[in-house]
Amino acid sequence: MSEIQDKKLTVNQPPVFFQETQELIAKLEDELGSTFLVYWTSPAGNIWQSAVEALQEILQKIGTQKEVYLFIKSEGGSGLTALRIVNLLRHYASCLKVLVPLDCASAATMIALGAEEIYMGPLAYLTAIDTSITHALSPVDTYNNLVSVSQDELTRVMNLWRQETKKDELHPYQTLFQYIHPLVVGAVDRASSLSIKICTEILSYHMQDLELAEKISKHLNSSYPSHSYPITLKEAQTIGLNIQPLPPKINEMLLTLHKFYSEMGQKAFTYFDESHYYDNEILNILEARDIQIYYKNALNWHYRAEERRWVRMNDDSCWRKTEKQKIEITESVFHIR
Repeated sequence: MSEIQDKKLTVNQPPVFFQETQELIAKLEDELGSTFLVYWTSPAGNIWQSAVEALQEILQKIGTQKEVYLFIKSEGGSGLTALRIVNLLRHYASCLKVLVPLDCASAATMIALGAEEIYMGPLAYLTAIDTSITHALSPVDTYNNLVSVSQDELTRVMNLWRQETKKDELHPYQTLFQYIHPLVVGAVDRASSLSIKICTEILSYHMQDLELAEKISKHLNSSYPSHSYPITLKEAQTIGLNIQPLPPKINEMLLTLHKFYSEMGQKAFTYFDESHYYDNEILNILEARDIQIYYKNALNWHYRAEERRWVRMNDDSCWRKTEKQKIEITESVFHIR
């Protein structure tokens, strides 16, 4: 272990861009003629509860605005967090518009539903938001990690069973419960109903026709064969949302901004041996004029062969804030518990 501790002094560090991203944000605000805000997550990150407080810190700095453009890029996360984020944004912005140059999946799609207008580029897509959960009683994979179970998967298993089995054979649940705990099945069904409720509530922030809002919610939750099905601009326009093409110049600037965030969010691992490595990866980035808040891992991973899984050790991961005050740029830990 002494060798590992010595090597910790030279662990890989991801770059942090602030002046470069701030220059682009200033140009985007000039081009849009409005306030610009970023919510970006790496493939290893997601939309989780503590991000709401980070977003609150940014919104307090920029203050109440007549109109806000939100650039969102994420593969998803918590639907409940999506509802809280939309509620917070609508508290500070009379009009919310979402810019989608790339992936805006699952819970990120939920956030986009809270906007009066959604602008999508050639690489952009929304996704279905059918619910999957990782329960304490979920099945485990080959690495002994809990796996998620979705309502769509369970429904398809049941339908196939009914189609291909005889009436006198065992009820499908008698076999299914050998692999998936009945409490997990119940939790997934409950979560699916919750997902429809969340989407309808988010749409109601700007949509007066609640029947249409519920219709859109049910469509996004149950009409697609895959959770990751990419809903591109053409198809998104048929759902009932106010979808418009992203202007080419804005799209190009957003993709340039994305490149900076991608470099910040690169894998920053330091491998000591086959059973130990250090993780310094940036997962989430939120940014507006003169302020950037990001979540950075800072922990050791150790592989326990007897349990066939990786475990976290010495975890100092936290949110960090870079802020410009007059001419001075300060960096600090942003404490959220």
